[in-house]
Amino acid sequence: MIIFLSSGLFCLLMAAVGIQAQQTPSINDLNAECLGNVIRLSVAPLFEDVDAVFNDTQIINLTPGLATQCGFSFKFDPMGNAMFFASLQNCFSQNMDDKMFSLVMQFRLPGNHMTEDPVYRVGKTCSYTPWTSREILCDRNYMEVSVRRTLPDIQTIPKQPTGGPKARSGNFRRGAEAVASGYKMTAVVFSPSKNVMNVDEVQRKGYAIANTPTRLVLRSPHNAEETYLQNVAGVPMRVLSTSTFFEQKWLVTRVDATAVCPTPEAVAFTPEVITWYMPKHIDPLFSSDAFTMLEVYMGIDAKRLDTEEMAARNYSVLVTEAHIIVEIPVGAVGGYFKSHIQDDQYFVTYTIEPMLELLWIEEVAHENTSYKVLFPITTPPMARPPQVRNYTPLDTVPEQAVFVLELGTFNLDVELLNITFPTMVLTVAECNARGFNVQEQRSPDNTLKTFRMEVPFSDPVVFKERRAEQGVTTFTLQLIYGLVIFPEYAPFSHSAVVDAVLLDIVPPSVTGNCDQENFHITVDYRNQEPFFVVLVGKRLLNHEFAQQYLTEGDTDFTITLPFSSPDAVFESVHSSSVRSRLDVALLNPYNNMTIKYFSLACSFLKTLTECFSNGTMTALAVKVESAPGLNPGQLTLSDPACGPTYSDDRFAYFHFTVNSCGTTRKFINNVMLYENEISLPDELEVKLNATTSSEEEYQ
Repeated sequence: MIIFLSSGLFCLLMAAVGIQAQQTPSINDLNAECLGNVIRLSVAPLFEDVDAVFNDTQIINLTPGLATQCGFSFKFDPMGNAMFFASLQNCFSQNMDDKMFSLVMQFRLPGNHMTEDPVYRVGKTCSYTPWTSREILCDRNYMEVSVRRTLPDIQTIPKQPTGGPKARSGNFRRGAEAVASGYKMTAVVFSPSKNVMNVDEVQRKGYAIANTPTRLVLRSPHNAEETYLQNVAGVPMRVLSTSTFFEQKWLVTRVDATAVCPTPEAVAFTPEVITWYMPKHIDPLFSSDAFTMLEVYMGIDAKRLDTEEMAARNYSVLVTEAHIIVEIPVGAVGGYFKSHIQDDQYFVTYTIEPMLELLWIEEVAHENTSYKVLFPITTPPMARPPQVRNYTPLDTVPEQAVFVLELGTFNLDVELLNITFPTMVLTVAECNARGFNVQEQRSPDNTLKTFRMEVPFSDPVVFKERRAEQGVTTFTLQLIYGLVIFPEYAPFSHSAVVDAVLLDIVPPSVTGNCDQENFHITVDYRNQEPFFVVLVGKRLLNHEFAQQYLTEGDTDFTITLPFSSPDAVFESVHSSSVRSRLDVALLNPYNNMTIKYFSLACSFLKTLTECFSNGTMTALAVKVESAPGLNPGQLTLSDPACGPTYSDDRFAYFHFTVNSCGTTRKFINNVMLYENEISLPDELEVKLNATTSSEEEYQ
């Protein structure tokens, strides 16, 4: 049984199927898969420390060396996900005739050490047939070769561990001891050194060697003493070459086993692309050139990908005369970015674990070789200096303004802890309580983050300096962001100084007066350029409007507009005057907020009715603001048949004789009064009077 112990999240136990365990609950975040000659277990929580359990009572630490010997590897990403990989021929699988392999894994959630932690069990049985003549597995921390034995059946007496390193060693070399009728494994010769070791010495050196029902399995760390480098088609490869000798009385036979795995130098990098070179023909594996490659598959994390998946991720595999070339875009799906700090500078690396599966056949011996390499790749550190972007509006005023800052861009493993100002240090929670509205913002694909903050100009942490001679005020914000990278809690900081220089804002003033014909509106914008737009009545003061009615001064402008302009409104009408009003508003062009509002109303002396010596009269009816629905064209005199001679949406003009359209007359002292009415039938009446001296004669 093997146990993986965590420093705070989980414990993982691996056990041979034959060991009995109590019934345990299930957990959704555990996923075990059979991937050819590898079992993969995906786990959501993060692990740090790993231990091993061989039985119900004894616990043995699963050190990196022991994991290498036994055929296990594991990896973690910054989000706390873990993956465990186990060779089917690992030390603790139950092997059923080299056809079925069973493994049970148990996870323990650490809790109160005074009580028993809950255990979660995952079991997996994998079928793997038929085996090729030779199978090579290159994992992240070991290289493994498994070859078909041509010896007569070797009867083995398995040794169960009883504790300590010696017991573990006996377990790994299961099959090294044989009964009298079988062969006995006596020595392993390493090439090219010709160093000869007995089986116990091989185990002590960190290698693993074992017989299964039909195969010999040899496992080695990548940089073991007896491995060596060889340049294969320009690619540095690590080679393990052995001959294992078996004896039976006077008979001696040997089984050769060679493993060849790529080194990190097989990869080239650009900021955009990872290129991995693998030799098409790995010469140390073959005694002649008469061999053919039959299959090439690519995958990620030990799992094959089909053509559609590779195209969707922009992966490519090119087979040339000499190489198999794998290209992966930096940042592609299947990998992850990790944050790093060097000399308080922010860097990122990108990590991905591609897989290649190859199959060759030797044409003379008709033996095939299956080759699988799980090849973790991490790019060199790439500088990603964070930037502080200042989105403070340029048209702001001190009473309303805030610094709007955004710091980024970071990977998801970076957190903002605090912000240091010249007078204080505030945590994120304290910043928000102060009204700074610190927020974490994610990119659309949820792979990057930035930190946004708003600091009002009025807050004491903002330094203010007024320069009266220049008529400006400078607002300066100095801050140091305190950040940390998880899970290693690596702290770093980023400092910034932002400022805004604003004119001393004196609100514009609006004044006005009237003469007998016009409104005169003057806007004084003092010591600054106009930062507003002008609304006259309901119309914006555009270029054409300004050319006709506007006169400019050094720091002001005047709008001169007739009292009868459509931009003015009529408040009331009297027999000899019209009261008209002009409304003016200064608006912020960015949000249409009103900066200043001004209204000017004046009475203009105007004769609305006239009598002429030829016995005719004229009358002008004016639409007032209190009658917004009035249509002047519908007005009539007392005789409904007498409508206006001219009308528009504001005026109606009547021209008629004094003895028509229902006009009446009467004498008042020495004055003859002619009278008629202008009205909307049954709705609205406007009475207009015309007077004349009784001494004049009318026809």
